[in-house]
Amino acid sequence: MAQIKDDMLKFLTQEEIAKLVSKLAAQIEADYEGRELIFICPLRGSMHFTADLMRKINLPQQVDFVFVQSIEKGGSSRMTKDITINITGKDVLIVEEIIDVGRTLNFLKNRLLTSNPNSLKIVTLLDKPARRELPIRADYIGKTIDDRFVVGYGMDSDEKGRNYSDIYVLKN
Repeated sequence: MAQIKDDMLKFLTQEEIAKLVSKLAAQIEADYEGRELIFICPLRGSMHFTADLMRKINLPQQVDFVFVQSIEKGGSSRMTKDITINITGKDVLIVEEIIDVGRTLNFLKNRLLTSNPNSLKIVTLLDKPARRELPIRADYIGKTIDDRFVVGYGMDSDEKGRNYSDIYVLKN
């Protein structure tokens, strides 16, 4: 059975991804030295990145998961699974595998800010600013990429390809 990666080109290898994750983890660990972090993982795409990042950061930490869906009409979003951890007064980090248009992330950020965290920052493995519709920016960026469709390491094409260890792009 053919896989979608058969029609794609390898963009980032598993080793290159691991280096980006380690670099981000070192930056975050230095910035939050001696503090506890709460990671917020938007499902489903960020689960791989969140798990790898958490394993690299040697600080007290917790994780919670949210599920935010984009609503095509009007470009709005809705939350179908909210956080369960009390983040009031805590240091919170939203972990995104990729920032594209930014609407859903902006919605999530605004929702979390209503809980009055001590700090709220965003980390992304990949940043695709060419597609941004809202002025939202990550505090920690693994790699800035051109406007390319990527699959693997949590990113999917119609729910397929999330399990790939490498990241692929469409052949031109």
